[in-house]
Amino acid sequence: MKNLVDADWLFEHLTDENVRIADCRFNLAASEEGKTLYLKGHIPGSIYFHLEKNLSGPVSEHGGRHPLPDADRLAEALENAGINNDTTIIAYDGGENSFASRFWWLLKFLGHDKVYVLDGGYQDWTAKGYPIDSALPSYSAATYKVRINEGIMASHDEVKKISLNEDSRAVLIDSREEKRYLGIIEPIDKKAGHIPGAVNKVWTESLSEGKFKTAEALANRFSEFDKDRPLIVYCGSGVTASPNFLALKEAGYKNVKLYPGSFSDWISYDENPIGTGK
Repeated sequence: MKNLVDADWLFEHLTDENVRIADCRFNLAASEEGKTLYLKGHIPGSIYFHLEKNLSGPVSEHGGRHPLPDADRLAEALENAGINNDTTIIAYDGGENSFASRFWWLLKFLGHDKVYVLDGGYQDWTAKGYPIDSALPSYSAATYKVRINEGIMASHDEVKKISLNEDSRAVLIDSREEKRYLGIIEPIDKKAGHIPGAVNKVWTESLSEGKFKTAEALANRFSEFDKDRPLIVYCGSGVTASPNFLALKEAGYKNVKLYPGSFSDWISYDENPIGTGK
């Protein structure tokens, strides 16, 4: 396993004492839908993690629409789920792979090694006829020590230097759909366009039929970039950039960062320029 597991693997390890499962289902248009679905039925033993309550911090002037959560508060939620630094964690969502990837990236940011995304999510799990239940699991509290991995996070200042061409080696990758990148439409944020200098690599193009493409196919998708070149992915608020980050790691890229605040943080600074078009 690199960063993904499939439903067959999870079923085989469903009752392993050192495995915990994180249900990350969410709907950006209906924030409580994921929790409602979890209560109706989930992969046995899984704990629900809410994108806005657990996997994001409070929205303020800067930081974007889904700011990084407080590391200690997230660690407390992990502890309450019986998760320690040696626990193997499997995150899943409805099959989009974006919300689970957000969880995966956050755990990597906390310094956790054994965290994986369930490829295909809940949709693939149920399609294969594997069990679900509505029982709410309870685990003995664990101890979790945060070891922040700053090397996978890009700050606003770092992104700005790249955009202004003060760091000409690094590449900014916009993960949003092309019309948003071009500035033709913007359904969520107050301004339309992209961070100047960024190239567009739509996050869904890392997937095929609800699962990540093979490492070889992903390497081919990003083949224009040297494997050791610094790459920074972003999207609207740091969520859908996460599967692009994961895809790059699957493809063998070593120097990859994610800009958590993404475009919604970038436009919170009035002085920042905005690019449109190709």
